[in-house]
Amino acid sequence: MTPRENLISVYRRQGCERIPVDFFLCPALQKEYWRRYGEGPDYHDRFGFSGRGIDGPRLPEREVNFRRYYAADLKGDASFDPAWGIAHEPGGEEAHHFIRMRHPLASFDSLEQLQAYPWPDFAAADTSHMHGQAEELRRRGLAVHGWMACTVWETAWYLRGMEPLMMDMLEESPMATFVLDQVTEQAVVRARAFARAGVDILCLGDDVGMQSSLMIKAECYRDWLKPRLARVIAAARAENPELLVWYHSCGHVLPVIDDLIEAGVNILNPIQPESMDFAEVHARWGDRLSFHGTLGTQRIMPFGTPADVRATVHRNLSLAGKKGGLVCAPTHMLEPEVPWENIEAYLAACREFEA
Repeated sequence: MTPRENLISVYRRQGCERIPVDFFLCPALQKEYWRRYGEGPDYHDRFGFSGRGIDGPRLPEREVNFRRYYAADLKGDASFDPAWGIAHEPGGEEAHHFIRMRHPLASFDSLEQLQAYPWPDFAAADTSHMHGQAEELRRRGLAVHGWMACTVWETAWYLRGMEPLMMDMLEESPMATFVLDQVTEQAVVRARAFARAGVDILCLGDDVGMQSSLMIKAECYRDWLKPRLARVIAAARAENPELLVWYHSCGHVLPVIDDLIEAGVNILNPIQPESMDFAEVHARWGDRLSFHGTLGTQRIMPFGTPADVRATVHRNLSLAGKKGGLVCAPTHMLEPEVPWENIEAYLAACREFEA
């Protein structure tokens, strides 16, 4: 099998020839990688990752003064997301790559203000590069990913602010409906573009879980977010019915896993062991859902021993069994405190496990 065929077989729970590996290094660990390995391929190629992402639709350039939507205390060196106008303030040296996010719609108090905001129009975006990028990856034997993280909920609250948006939802305000619908409509356009370009796996996601509970009640999720996620997935599947849908939410999401499946999700990420037990999740949903993650980045990867890492990888792959259904991988970006020896132990554990 090519890496693409092997990965798709895992996700379709049809077995595999070798265990796929995957992880995401923070900038500090990327520097450590280059220090250890010197010149040559990046870590994705050196360690044989199964897939890559393609660029999404490229919005035309536009001149928008997003700063006018913020209070005067916005830092002068803040940067702005060119699509949505969300401001990012540098976190400082001790914060490494973390930033402070500011919300352009936080002070709005009328529907008219929302309507006048300079919303992006992905229908006018350039997609001419996407098919060629997908074909090149497939020629290399790699699976093609289309990344659309922060699909609906996160982009909406990044814009409005979490507390104001939650209050809008509780009050059933038309402002909540407008913001969520605007974000959903743009997600639908982007999802269609990725599907038309020929991605194998559409990667969606919204963090709706906290460490031990949902951020919002399951009933609220079903009223406000599930139908919008389902609409995005349906739009992509109308272009490619065979498309695999990968969905990310950190934290505890047990109460809405059935809802995610009903909305069209095939693969759930990351199954944080600090929030959910993979054995329980797999026992309940492993016949209808595949998984990516399960290797904790709060405890095992930064603070466990290499032996702990290997044992956890083997345990989780054994739970998935011969039919697969699991890409065992760290549950989030690997941060500076993760010892390089634990990364090597993870790679070795996957190589030595018999699929």
